[in-house]
Amino acid sequence: MSIRAIHHAGSHDLLVDLDSLDAVLALNAALEASPLEGQRDLLAAAQTVLLKFSNAEQAQRARTLLPTLAFGTAAETIGKVVDVPVHYDGEDLAAVAELTGLSIDAVITAHSTQAWRAVFGGFAPGFAYLLGQNQQLNVPRRETPRTKVPAGAVALAGEYSAVYPRQSPGGWQLIGHTDMQMWDLERENPALIRPQDTVKFTPAMQKIAVRETPASAPAQPAADGSSALRIIDSGLQSLLQDAGRIGYGNLGVGVAGAADPAAFHQANRLVGNPVNHAVIENLGSRITLEAEQDQVLAHTGAEADLWITPAADDEVRTERQVAGNTPFALLHGERLTVTSGGRGLRSYLAVRGQIGLEPVLGSLSTDTLSGVGPAPLASGDVLPVQRPRIGHIVGNSLPSTLPVPDAQGVYTLRVLAGPRADWFGPAGLAQLTGQVWEATSESNRVGVRLGTGAQPLQRIRAGELASEGVARGSLQVPPSGLPVLFLADHPVTGGYPVIATVIAEDLSAAAQLPPGSSIRFLLHPAAGQPAAEA
Repeated sequence: MSIRAIHHAGSHDLLVDLDSLDAVLALNAALEASPLEGQRDLLAAAQTVLLKFSNAEQAQRARTLLPTLAFGTAAETIGKVVDVPVHYDGEDLAAVAELTGLSIDAVITAHSTQAWRAVFGGFAPGFAYLLGQNQQLNVPRRETPRTKVPAGAVALAGEYSAVYPRQSPGGWQLIGHTDMQMWDLERENPALIRPQDTVKFTPAMQKIAVRETPASAPAQPAADGSSALRIIDSGLQSLLQDAGRIGYGNLGVGVAGAADPAAFHQANRLVGNPVNHAVIENLGSRITLEAEQDQVLAHTGAEADLWITPAADDEVRTERQVAGNTPFALLHGERLTVTSGGRGLRSYLAVRGQIGLEPVLGSLSTDTLSGVGPAPLASGDVLPVQRPRIGHIVGNSLPSTLPVPDAQGVYTLRVLAGPRADWFGPAGLAQLTGQVWEATSESNRVGVRLGTGAQPLQRIRAGELASEGVARGSLQVPPSGLPVLFLADHPVTGGYPVIATVIAEDLSAAAQLPPGSSIRFLLHPAAGQPAAEA
């Protein structure tokens, strides 16, 4: 067993190619037991291990060290047997029958009469890649992934089967659905199926009602009557976001966190908080909130108009306007109203102190793809605010962090050659960087879909890519040839090749580009570095 190649998968991430699934499991076990310097997370997949580091220097040192590691073989463990009843009514059932040359009944029989081993997790919390005992149902992914696959969908792709834990995008072939709940934070072990478990699918005889479990309870006021922010109008989308969840990749839990790290950090600095404290991320710059006790706030990110309305019983003060990118006071009973004022897509509101809610898996971030974290803020929610520690100083006004387009209105994002750039060759990279792409309306915190007038990218390599870990900033290319730029809530694994990755320094700019934005990709000087051969 050995490492075949090591690829850069972003500014701080490495994708390690191995020669077998056993080698993947062995390296994953070794790195879980003895992490490398700066290792923040790792994710095992079919033929690869994705490693995340704190900075580029640590990633480069790991790239040199990895080929020298002796990682032996992974110890075999035996999990539990999980019976999953399936309603075989999937939209792609007939297509799977045609692809395999089997009848629909034979597809159902082949799926339900073999045992499936959970070899690794990924894509989303509770999503387990299940390896069958034979190759009868080995089918390719759909040419164009669906934007919405329902929770409980039972699917096939390559030599794997899986159950989608919740509604999410996906490109697997759907053959049915189950009423069982794959992921539940109220269970001791949230994932119903974990690596090394054995899954047996059986045709369902009747439907079982399954309750919906929220990711967490709605925000509630502090019990001790301390200061708080009350949400009067939550706008289009208001979420709590912090630095995200670290170390849960092998459970299929992504990092999430603020989509625009630069604006997020700046908001906290302005109010004198540690830069990783939770803030309110607002889409479209429209939100109204009220202070309970005096507060200090700051607004960063998208341009907006900020107006403060005095408390109803205040006969002295009048409505006043405050500036963005500078701290300001919001006194007891006053209301802050934010309305869109120009450039940018996402804004950030930080409050001096700490939002006093219970973290979910160590973070207050809301992951819109997986559903992990606090529910989106709603009108009437109250956010308790804990007072800051002594010595935290409010900052001075700072310039905007928003990206600026060129004279033609085009935004430039710098990229590194991706781990699967060889699927497109030099001509593919030249095509990616040689034309202007447009962000489509099918964009959100998961990613930005590109297209509208650009020529699709063409693969020079046929076949299916085994599912593997993907990094934030990845430009993943489905068979349609139109890339998707992954943002904060991207799936932890993907099955389409990544031609390039946006460098860490430009991820904030990518998160601020609304639908219709024109984007040009520029190959970074460090790009094109060949993979390290073992």
